[in-house]
Amino acid sequence: MKDTVTKTNCIDPFILKLVKNIGKKRSLLDNLEVIKTNHEFINISGKDKGNEFYIENEFHKAKGFRKLHVEIAEFSNNLKILHCVFFPDPSFNIPIFGLDLVKTRNIVSAAIVDLSPVSQTAIYDIESLVKNVNKDGFSIIRDVPDWGNIFSNYVLFASLVNQIEENCFYNVVDEYLSILINYSKKIKPDFEKEIIRERVIFQRNYCKQQMKNEKTSSVLLKYFNKNWVDTYIKEVLFDF
Repeated sequence: MKDTVTKTNCIDPFILKLVKNIGKKRSLLDNLEVIKTNHEFINISGKDKGNEFYIENEFHKAKGFRKLHVEIAEFSNNLKILHCVFFPDPSFNIPIFGLDLVKTRNIVSAAIVDLSPVSQTAIYDIESLVKNVNKDGFSIIRDVPDWGNIFSNYVLFASLVNQIEENCFYNVVDEYLSILINYSKKIKPDFEKEIIRERVIFQRNYCKQQMKNEKTSSVLLKYFNKNWVDTYIKEVLFDF
């Protein structure tokens, strides 16, 4: 993301560290461009009943990727969120990179990262690399929720209890991104309609399953009306 001083940037160095690394890796993609979107959803801030909230979004696209989305948010000075999804262009056999981090009262209660499949039959050359990424060092490994059947066998979902575990999570994210970026530079587009159609269906299902996570809407509904929340979830977070 751009190096601007936001409230979230000032308050949470771990989220800032992750965001800067995401931006650094993203800049290595070919044909990187900013996606123009509704200005209403770029920077969102205000107060509601004395509670401050702040949301910042960035949207890009690149060769092999239809949408690269990074969101940082802070609610009531104690809930901080980082959300990132790299959605591939369905013409390319590239998995979905997803990262979510939830920090409450300076404790990372949820940290998840994955390279999720976009086909039933896809074989990725990167799988052998991903499975060898060191995912040790976490004392609390969390169960993937019921809607999480969209994730790969290599998903990491943990709570982070100290800075050592935060560093371990940062390293996993860094390796997943490096693997993805290097892989995307080598791969060529497919033109077979059935293959592309399958990836479209998988990506659409990924978005539908993510929208079953009621925690997302429950947080937003404390600050925004239902119509706004529905639009934000369907058009900004999971728009396929």
